[in-house]
Amino acid sequence: MFDKILIANRGEIALRVIRACREMGIQSVAVHSTADADAMHVRMADESVCIGPPPGTDSYLSVPAIISACEITGAQAIHPGYGFLSENAKFVQILEDHGLTFIGPSAEHIRIMGDKITAKDTMKKLGVPCVPGSDGGVDTVEDALAIGEEFGYPVIVKATAGGGGRGMKLATSAEEMPTAFSTARSEAKAAFGNDEVYIEKYLGRPRHIEIQVFGDGKGNAVHLGERDCSLQRRHQKVFEEAPGPAIDAATRAEIGKICADAVANINYIGAGTIEFLYEDGEFYFIEMNTRLQVEHPVTEGIFGVDLVREQIRVAAGEPMSFTQDDLEINGHAIEIRINAEKLPNFAPSPGRITQYHAPGGLGVRMDSAIYDGYSIPPYYDSLIGKLIVHGRDRPEALARLDRALSELIVDGIDTTVPLFNALLQERDVLTGDYNIHWLENWLAENME
Repeated sequence: MFDKILIANRGEIALRVIRACREMGIQSVAVHSTADADAMHVRMADESVCIGPPPGTDSYLSVPAIISACEITGAQAIHPGYGFLSENAKFVQILEDHGLTFIGPSAEHIRIMGDKITAKDTMKKLGVPCVPGSDGGVDTVEDALAIGEEFGYPVIVKATAGGGGRGMKLATSAEEMPTAFSTARSEAKAAFGNDEVYIEKYLGRPRHIEIQVFGDGKGNAVHLGERDCSLQRRHQKVFEEAPGPAIDAATRAEIGKICADAVANINYIGAGTIEFLYEDGEFYFIEMNTRLQVEHPVTEGIFGVDLVREQIRVAAGEPMSFTQDDLEINGHAIEIRINAEKLPNFAPSPGRITQYHAPGGLGVRMDSAIYDGYSIPPYYDSLIGKLIVHGRDRPEALARLDRALSELIVDGIDTTVPLFNALLQERDVLTGDYNIHWLENWLAENME
């Protein structure tokens, strides 16, 4: 087992890893920019190292600075959290070259799944159901029009290196295809330095269902059920729950086994999430995230496992501490992402927190790195906390979420808490009757 782990991240996810290290008797090292000198993860870690100025490109994304921090502190392994360098295959390869362990999958698997076309082709070969569409990249608008004609409109043009909704454009007819194609390529080039795009059939009312998988790198893997992440704004998840309201036990077991078998066959190591669109009883693969997800706490809630602890164990060469037969769902869990944003336009709202009180009580978990007097810097993602609740069933979890929101106090800045107070009054949310377009439509009518 490792003696010391460096966390190449910030905020609540850095705290999450530090807590797991402490429970395992492992020393933790925090890295931080000058803007995060007073951050909670810096205070809680056993050691800390400043790695650069505020911009992420000069600090949290600086590979030389992070490796230097390892050398200075004697850290043997790096946990990347999510975002930043968590899915950077080149970074993983550099760590291996320096004799450092990356707590996550191999560079090869990150590389395969980081390219949407290669990932889709790999999953097809592994027996994972995929969205109908082009077999690879589409180079010309003439080819794009031919594909639209073959599969029928609407179709969606996607960047192969995309993420977060960037480089994605909808074409509902042949007339719209040239603009959608050129715009998607331009956005992809600007955002990812790669203008390659592919085309998929656009599904009208799908849910976003993701399967949590975990492998030991030695041909053994399990699935930990699904999460429903269908409530999204601009392709960004805001509300996640497990198990999914639309998935029954037989369906869960079937798609879960397909996913677990797929990652076992490629000797995948660590946590991963296979994401699907789900419509009319059919699953369609869209991507695999080769890291810990923001919403991992809902899976931990219903299975009673510590996914970060398990990541560290298998990275150190130890076997998984559970088998598929050990994993049994207990109750229902919901997570909401609370951002420092001003409604109704969701404009960033950095600033000083004058008062903070976290909710508590049975079945309530608040993952956050904020505190009274903390100044939220303007340089990073606006996520300031994740409120997670667990109940014996979905109605109890919803009631617990409503109660926890009434206890939460974050003064001095604007947050997205009012959004969730409003959503909990909506019948479709209370019954779980929603799809990936529901929130956008609701916002257009009620907020934006």
